[in-house]
Amino acid sequence: MKVIIIGGGPAGILAAISAAKENNNQIILLEKNNSLGRKLLITGKGRCNITSSIEINEFIKNIPGNGRFLYSAFQNYTNQDIIELIEKNGIKVKEERGNRIFPVTDRSEDVLNCLIKEMKKYKNIEIRTGKKVENVLTENGEVIGVKLEAGEKIFGNKIVLATGGKSYPVIGSDGDGYKMAKALGHTIEKIRGSLVPLTGDQRLCQSMQGLSLRNVKIQIKDIEKNKKIYDDFGELLFTHFGVSGPTILSSSAHLLRYKDIDNLFKENKIKLYIDLKPALSNEELDLRIRRDFEEIKNKEFKNSLERLLPKKMIPAILDLSGIDVNKKVNSITKEERQKLVELLKNFEINIDGFRPVEEAIVTAGGVSIKEINPKTMESKIIKGLYFAGEIIDVDAYTGGFNLQIAYSTGYTAGLNL
Repeated sequence: MKVIIIGGGPAGILAAISAAKENNNQIILLEKNNSLGRKLLITGKGRCNITSSIEINEFIKNIPGNGRFLYSAFQNYTNQDIIELIEKNGIKVKEERGNRIFPVTDRSEDVLNCLIKEMKKYKNIEIRTGKKVENVLTENGEVIGVKLEAGEKIFGNKIVLATGGKSYPVIGSDGDGYKMAKALGHTIEKIRGSLVPLTGDQRLCQSMQGLSLRNVKIQIKDIEKNKKIYDDFGELLFTHFGVSGPTILSSSAHLLRYKDIDNLFKENKIKLYIDLKPALSNEELDLRIRRDFEEIKNKEFKNSLERLLPKKMIPAILDLSGIDVNKKVNSITKEERQKLVELLKNFEINIDGFRPVEEAIVTAGGVSIKEINPKTMESKIIKGLYFAGEIIDVDAYTGGFNLQIAYSTGYTAGLNL
């Protein structure tokens, strides 16, 4: 059987590996870039968060975007399977905070090389880079091959679409797979960025641009309904446009699915609250401030917060506190101090939108899961057409879950050809 795999990222590579185990399969992997796995190289800030160490059955809880669809795929190819493949090819892994698995070398390139090394063990896989597919060819509702942008036609019995999403267009993710799928009659659910930074309160955030807060608690609320949309604990980063960092990126996966979110953004109904001192209750924080003030009682308020806060944040806190910055701390009233405590426990930022999908880590939306068999990844519309990876309407939190989706769906597609 002749198999054509479109896309040379983790999903396409795993599809090729699993399909190649059946020796009668002749596999052609087509990648439009001049090298494989370009997006993999930039994951985890160039370190590659390979997967998560949690039980594979727990993965679905970390996938707000159609997680149940992936049950069979995760059973077919687990987090332990990908770890074993990488270690078998010469790279050891390590576990970091939040169950994240990284290569001990901290180099995404080493992970990619392991995948390519494994794939090249199979002589029935032919890799062709610099080959952009224009469309999939069909006849009587069944795939028969592909047509390249250069005009060449390649014929095959089975085709796997593993073209990725629309995030990071600089490395070739331009959404061309969605166009191919749509042309074949598939429904494409709305394309949006997931794991994407948020915009809001630009003047305030810009004043703290580059400041990274660790071990803070965040909560995002719909203030119209007084409803919590998301909460988390971890790291947050201030930028010139708003906020980013792991907690914010994960929150975006929930926000994009929240009813009427775009209108709520426009109406300034979405608020981010940051607890800057989550380890302390309001009473304990007040006691801490009183102790600090007692030691520097003749200092002015504007010079009193160095022990409590990062230097870059102090001007914003001074401004928002409403306390006279020239006031001696021994003159600050109980009411003023309580207002300061409230500010530190509920630092408020108005959120008014998402950054563009091109800045997202992954794409939400894509080929409708209703039109894909979850046990095989085969199209329910076109015989012999399979899907793998980010092109499918599934997406997860940060922590290695999105890469595991790519491995598992790719492997499942290849297994069932």
